[in-house]
Amino acid sequence: MSAESKVIVGLDIGTTKVCAIVGRRNEHGKIEVLGMGKAESLGVIRGEVRNIEKTVRAIEEAIEKAKASLLKNNIQLVIQSVHVGIAGQHIKSLQHRNSISLGDSDEEISREDVARLIKDTYKLALAPGDQIIHVLPQEYTVDDIGDVYEPVGMSGVRLTSNFHIITGNVDAIKNIYKSVERANLEVADLILEPLSSSDAVLTTEELEAGVCLVDIGGGTTDVAIFKNGIIRHTAVIPFGGNIITKDVEEGCNVLKNQAEALKVKFGSALAEENKENEIISIPSFHGRPPKEVSVKNLAMVIQARVEEIFESVLYEIKSSGLEKKLNAGIVITGGGSQLRHLDKLVEYVTGLDARIGYANEHLGQTTIDEIKSPIYATGVGLVLKGFNTLAEVEKIHAIPNAKEKEILIEEVERNHFFNRIFKKGIKWLHDDKDLNDF
Repeated sequence: MSAESKVIVGLDIGTTKVCAIVGRRNEHGKIEVLGMGKAESLGVIRGEVRNIEKTVRAIEEAIEKAKASLLKNNIQLVIQSVHVGIAGQHIKSLQHRNSISLGDSDEEISREDVARLIKDTYKLALAPGDQIIHVLPQEYTVDDIGDVYEPVGMSGVRLTSNFHIITGNVDAIKNIYKSVERANLEVADLILEPLSSSDAVLTTEELEAGVCLVDIGGGTTDVAIFKNGIIRHTAVIPFGGNIITKDVEEGCNVLKNQAEALKVKFGSALAEENKENEIISIPSFHGRPPKEVSVKNLAMVIQARVEEIFESVLYEIKSSGLEKKLNAGIVITGGGSQLRHLDKLVEYVTGLDARIGYANEHLGQTTIDEIKSPIYATGVGLVLKGFNTLAEVEKIHAIPNAKEKEILIEEVERNHFFNRIFKKGIKWLHDDKDLNDF
């Protein structure tokens, strides 16, 4: 049973919205979005679940709307498991170097040796309350030979690798699981959201050349830096679209819903691109006269906060040591990327080329045009991640060597933070059955 015949559900639990995207991969490798549902997120603050009851209601509403969207395409689907994104201020990353002894230099390095090195890295001592989410190998070193990307088959007595390790708070992770499970769903995989967004909006050429992905969400801004196709640095900046709305609310002395509408409809990241005499009239209440807001003044308020966000992004780029090696510049996605003139301001602040990231390259035909917006890049990326993992598992089951197959399945389970549902899925794939038959 090929991955193309299956259905994956991505669940993006964000600060401003909870979004469920149901997708299927077509014969051309593109994602056909069959259904989508979204709900206002009231239980999440800066990417972390703070009210489980409200988050459960939002998940249930998003799933029900996704099912209703499927019915419009005459598709009935029982949604049991979801691929969930994780983000928030509790996410941390670190670089770690680890090595193992291989014994006889005449022996070739096997996949079992590589798996042993990765497994050993999971034993790293962490701060109390933290848990490893992803262990991402970078270059390997075999004895004195560096910059090795595939050590299997080489000869040596010592195998070393640099690892990019991403951790999260145990309680924050548990709260995501609780929220999903109380909505009568199971977590198939828990994936760092910047990794999902990167799959959706970055090209292979950009990943090789060096690129910084900036995903501006409602509560936080996620940063992920890639070079030579490998993730090199991740960070979470505690400012997002909501803080810009708050600035507009206070700077223009308007109500919160009016501030959000002003930002979305008239907001610009560059004040100089707006005329002095452009005025917006906002209806007032209780018989008070309408309030007038200058478009240029609005842009000045927004620009100040966006500059602060991207100064923090530039700090992270410099911290990574790759400031001069990002030949593909910066790609901006997420809801906050829709501000007019944002790419120009980013180029001015960072000195790097910038573009807005859309998931169009990975999308096939769909009746849901809204899905092409950068707002849904993470959700589309979660679906892509799910299919990539299914393809990975299918390749493993095609390997005739039982021992190697077992080692690789264990590695996949570690890398993808699996729980019992996806372990069932691996077995079902082996038995040639479908995960979501509809």
